[in-house]
Amino acid sequence: MNEKIEKLQNIIDESSNIVFFGGAGVSTESGIPDFRSMDGLYNQEWDYPPEEIVSRSFFYRDTKEFYRFYRAKLLPVGIKPNKAHFKLAELEAAGKLKAIVTQNIDGLHQMAGSKVVYELHGSTLRNYCTGCHASYDVQFILDSENHPKKLPLCTKCGELVKPDVVLYQEGLNDEIVDNAVKAISQADTLIIGGTSLNVYPAAGFIRYFKGKNLVMLNKSVTSQDIHCDLVIHEPIGEVLDQIVVKK
Repeated sequence: MNEKIEKLQNIIDESSNIVFFGGAGVSTESGIPDFRSMDGLYNQEWDYPPEEIVSRSFFYRDTKEFYRFYRAKLLPVGIKPNKAHFKLAELEAAGKLKAIVTQNIDGLHQMAGSKVVYELHGSTLRNYCTGCHASYDVQFILDSENHPKKLPLCTKCGELVKPDVVLYQEGLNDEIVDNAVKAISQADTLIIGGTSLNVYPAAGFIRYFKGKNLVMLNKSVTSQDIHCDLVIHEPIGEVLDQIVVKK
């Protein structure tokens, strides 16, 4: 393990354009469960699998049930960034890390201080009216549980408020995709962390990497491990916390 940490340290020291591509495993150490492990226990309370509940068709078909699940399981209330988030922000401040491309919707990277974050799947911190496009914060969504209809309805026009997240059956934002692909294609080092690379099209973004060092930091084995220059199967926060950032 120490040998692998030393190799990661050397890679980071020698790199000048690092991009981090992350998934749910980055936030599990903050207490947010991996979405793909939400079966079993959660299905004891919900009659549908999580993937179906957070789909566009379900959102409009059974909006009340969508928000019951969304408020209970997907809003990062009281959740704080962990060692991985803070170390990545530190790497950016030192000029080493140029961008974070994340599949997460919790906003923890920005909370830790990161500036250049491309959120492929949007953010739970932003919400908008489907009618007049007025913006609302997380607290508004939480408070909607007390609304007679149990729904977040716009205070200006009365229409439904929708989270600014990419639901199943919806496409990614073209501008964010373009920026993410550009950042990855220009990187000399790509660090993949906390993702099994099973969710497409996001997982396919790594094929644009043409740089020198491909690093995988994930607790479990992935299909891309054999293509990486360094693979560490340990909690990402524990790994990155051992890295010394040198300006």
